[in-house]
Amino acid sequence: MRTSSRIAHLALVAAALVSTQSQAQRLPRWEQAAPAGVARQELYPEVLDGKIYVAGGLLSPNTGYSAHFESWDATQARWTRRATLPEARHHIALAAANGRLWGVGGFSGGFPNWRAQSSVFWYEPEADRWHQGPDLPRPRAEGVAAAVLGKVYVIGGRVPAFVGASHFNDHQDTAAVEVLDPASGRWRRLPDAPTARNSAASAVIDGRIYVVGGRSARKQADGALSQINVSTLEVFDPVRNTWTTRKPMPQARGGLAAAAHRGKLYVFGGEQWVPEQKVFADSWVYDPDTDDWEALPPMPTARHGLGAATFAGDLQLADDVTPELVSVGLRHLDV
Repeated sequence: MRTSSRIAHLALVAAALVSTQSQAQRLPRWEQAAPAGVARQELYPEVLDGKIYVAGGLLSPNTGYSAHFESWDATQARWTRRATLPEARHHIALAAANGRLWGVGGFSGGFPNWRAQSSVFWYEPEADRWHQGPDLPRPRAEGVAAAVLGKVYVIGGRVPAFVGASHFNDHQDTAAVEVLDPASGRWRRLPDAPTARNSAASAVIDGRIYVVGGRSARKQADGALSQINVSTLEVFDPVRNTWTTRKPMPQARGGLAAAAHRGKLYVFGGEQWVPEQKVFADSWVYDPDTDDWEALPPMPTARHGLGAATFAGDLQLADDVTPELVSVGLRHLDV
């Protein structure tokens, strides 16, 4: 959300998650990878048909925002520019379902004049074309989106506190969960998440949606808004429509990135606003089987407003197709 010179000039990179040929696992390390076409932040990447897509984002300074849309192809190890979003957005959440890429909500406007949007767009890869989708029941931004069993789930984020909200402070956190059935084009309300928050990260593991970190925007006595980080990890089961709370992150942070790899949750970076402004380079991995966290090597550059995604790439080792982890940053993590 906040822009600094260090964060505003981020590049997007691909990361290969590879195992050793021996049984002994080597220590993870970060390596440099190819940058994307546009430096930006506040991104929610998604994977579709073996490509990683990134849409919109905040530019530097953060009064600028983008409709830029591009994809990473692991087979060619390069980024390709795609059809721009119908409208410029930042904090627009992406989810892939039924061969389509869905872009949900997001903010328009430069800081502090942010306006949450209810618009939903869907992308047709074969034609490289965006279409208008069914609007959200109400405007929403800074939430997370995930696809499970062909449906698109939107969790948390910020919504207008009143009709016509057009300023950052005119929005409030929500715990609302809504699901879109692309077949019918209808949105449906589901049980709220335990925690209302914005700027969290999410990933899907074994058909369940893991939501971690983020911030809680709380108004102070003088009317000022204070962004308090949360470390909470909550898991939504779309089959049972139930929430469970798991062990929290070792350190609370908002504006972080998360991705699932081989049944575990990987978390990167983030920031805090209070008691002091700080951007993190730390990386963590969570194991659902043990309900425990383990530290990974920190990123070479502290960053927030980044994103991450996993997909089956072309990198092979010991005759095994290896997933890849893609993070918004200057380097990739080789584990």
